[in-house]
Order: sequence, then structure tokens, then C-alpha cells
Amino acid sequence: MNLHTILLIPSLCLAAGATLSAAQADPAVDKAGAYRVLTSYPVGGDGGWDLLAIDPDARRLYIARSTRAMVVDADTGKVIGEIAGSGVHGIAVVPDTNRGFITNGTENTVTIFDLKTLAVVGHAKTGEKPDAIIYDPASKQVFVCNNGGSSLTVLAPADGKVLGTIEVGGAPELVTVDGAGRLYTNLEDKNEVGVVDTLGLKALARWPLKPGEGPSGIAVDAAHHRVFSVCHDSKTMEVFNADSGKVIASLPIGAGADGAAFDPTTGNVFSPNGDGTLTVIHEDSPDVYTVAQTATTKPGARTITLDAKTGRLYLVSAERKPLGGVDSSKKRRPEYLPNTFVVLVVGR
Repeated sequence: MNLHTILLIPSLCLAAGATLSAAQADPAVDKAGAYRVLTSYPVGGDGGWDLLAIDPDARRLYIARSTRAMVVDADTGKVIGEIAGSGVHGIAVVPDTNRGFITNGTENTVTIFDLKTLAVVGHAKTGEKPDAIIYDPASKQVFVCNNGGSSLTVLAPADGKVLGTIEVGGAPELVTVDGAGRLYTNLEDKNEVGVVDTLGLKALARWPLKPGEGPSGIAVDAAHHRVFSVCHDSKTMEVFNADSGKVIASLPIGAGADGAAFDPTTGNVFSPNGDGTLTVIHEDSPDVYTVAQTATTKPGARTITLDAKTGRLYLVSAERKPLGGVDSSKKRRPEYLPNTFVVLVVGR
């Protein structure tokens, strides 16, 4: 994953260039409701960003900011504090143990911190280039995606003790769990989804993403056994049967996606796209999906997290330097102006 974490998704009967605007998709928008940027929080600070995580009860938003994890009040945008790290990609919080975890991609470690004080209380060793990280309530364990290799590191949520390593057969990118003992992770170098038994700590399957390519964000509808994989190269979201791995649908999304979210209350799946759009896909039924809306966000806003308490979405970005877009001839990454970093709050 590009250092920019939290995070999807599908028939190609619509051309990739046929992404619908809100005005073009009025009947579908009625299903999803029109999403828009409700407010933005100018939180500033230098450095890139990656994944996001939210603690809906504590009302804290966690943002991976390269050299640290930034902590922001989810309701006011006030910066509460920071936790130092190195090549920070992802954050997981476990309120039951009062512990948080951030991945240090350049040090092959996880930093463990106190959720109340934000004080660092320990570190754990991982595999190569730890990236996304998630807490699984079914097994009550923390799973780390070692994106530089092909494994997951399993940690105890109370003290960060390493409980095991699971080989998944590819480079795990983003990750989701269904709360019933199954973990799904995009294997970005294989164009596959890896399935893991979190209770037995073993890999179960690898599902081909075809026609999807370049998987990044992933989310799950646990109630209807559906997995949503966002693929930035093919600009599609692939919808899978979570039991069989069968691809049910492939839907167009915007360019540069690196996250995904599913809201079980509304039946909407979200793909945050680096081109400055948010693709909203509505689950009409477990086997039927509609592109309901393409909302405007901000260029660079490619990662996302859902606030389960309010139904609002959080994305982040910053102002690009003049001529700072990707130069295809030189393969440059966008460059951003210092202290222009913002949190976008999206809702209806």
C-alpha cells in the first residue's frame, strides 16, 4: 500500500468511465440518500497519511500520519494528541483492554499505547512492513497484515504478546472481519482475497479477484455473507459470496481508491477515491447492487472509516502543491502543502 489507513468493491455491464453523478442517478440516490461533505476540520501537520480508525464510544478518530498517529476529537476536530511511530500505516483500538495499536512499517513493530492517556506502554515484533491492523471480537485477538511478506502476526490485546503467525500466501493489504471467526484480506500482489479462521489461527482459502486488479480496500456485510473488495487498478468493486468466494458483481468506482466501508444500517458500501470522489453503492439485495451516487470529496481523500454511532464517514486529505499531481512519465507521487491537512466529515 502507498503510504498516504481503514478499509472496497463491484457488473462491468457499466463501463469504467460510466461512473454516475448524483444528478444522473436520481432514482438510485433515493435509495442511498445524497452524501456530501458536511464539514471539515483543519488539523494541520506535515507528512503523509494512510489508514483511519475510530472509537465511536470515546469519540476519538485516529489517523496514521507517517511518523505518528494523530488523535482527533471526532465531533469537534480538536487535536487531542499524537503517538510516535515510524512509517505508521494502521491503527486498531481495543476499549475492553484500554489498549491501542499502531503499525510501524519501517521498523517491523507495533506500538502499544494506553487509550486514555495515549502513553506508549510497549512494542511487539511483527513480520516485514506491517500495514493494516484489526481487532477481531470473535477470537479477541489483534491481527497485523505484514505487507512486505505474506503473513499475519497475531497479538494478545491486553499486552501485545505475539500469539502466532499465519501464512496467507500473498502480501496482505487491508483487512476486515465478520465478527464470527472469519478474516478477509486483500492479497495485493496476487489479485486475490485471503480467508483466515481467526479461532483456529489458520488460512482457509484464497479467492481470485478477476476481473478486479490491484486490490486495496475491503469490507464485509456479515449478516448477508458478502465481501466487498475495492480494486484501484481496474477501478472496480468486486462483491463476493463470503462462504464460497464466488464473484457476484463487479461495479465501477473512481480512480485511486485505497479503502472501503459498509454501513449495515443503510445497506451502502463506500469506495473513497483519490480522484476526489466517493462512490456510494447500494445493496438492493445480497445479489443485486447499484451505483447510487458519486459524491464530491477532495483529491487525495482515498482512505475512510465509518462511525457506527452516527453513520457518518471520515476521510482525510491536504492541498496539493502546484503541478503536484502524479506525473505518469516520472511516476511521481502527489506532493502536498504543509499544514493544509484536513479531516472531511461526510454524511446525508
